[in-house]
Amino acid sequence: MNGLQILPLALTMMLGPQIMSAIIFVTTPRAVRVSLGFLAGVAIATTAGVAVMKGITGAFDLGDPSDKGSAGQIVQYVLVGLLAFGAVWNWVKRETIEPPKWLGTLMSADAKRAFKVGLLLISLMPSDLVIMFTVGINLSQNNAAFYEALPFIALTVLVAALPLLVRLLLGKRAEAAMPRIRDWTNTHSWLVNIIVYVVFIVLILA
Repeated sequence: MNGLQILPLALTMMLGPQIMSAIIFVTTPRAVRVSLGFLAGVAIATTAGVAVMKGITGAFDLGDPSDKGSAGQIVQYVLVGLLAFGAVWNWVKRETIEPPKWLGTLMSADAKRAFKVGLLLISLMPSDLVIMFTVGINLSQNNAAFYEALPFIALTVLVAALPLLVRLLLGKRAEAAMPRIRDWTNTHSWLVNIIVYVVFIVLILA
């Protein structure tokens, strides 16, 4: 994977309830401890997810990545269609779409629960599974070793850590701003979802 692909993929991994959770955790009383638990869950789930997807895609002949008719390319075109449908659906339903109710319970989370949230979000979120599957296809088609996905994994964790880093660097100013950011992402979850889908479509087609 080249450097131009890695950062957008890592950003897309954390858009949606993932980054909303990270923002909520830095507004809790024990922000650092809870956030570190969340980051540990994200790191483990991303590493395991990429490894599994590489194993799955490596079991099939996906063809040459330069061949537009290869199995790997066809799979990605199907994913583009599904993502486009998801973006349109979010736009049509934007007035009624609300963030998951469980997000509202995270303010009382401890480090152990935050770890589970990070682990489950990456492991079960359809958008993240699609991204890790795409990373697996990329690795398999290019006969790349697993370690070549480490920059992607590291950047994903770094993006997840941004709310915590901002709070640590900006102190009181960040503490005042984070609740407003949290509330905005909650009320504009449909827009966040559309951004995820559009960015990922662009990445696949590019």
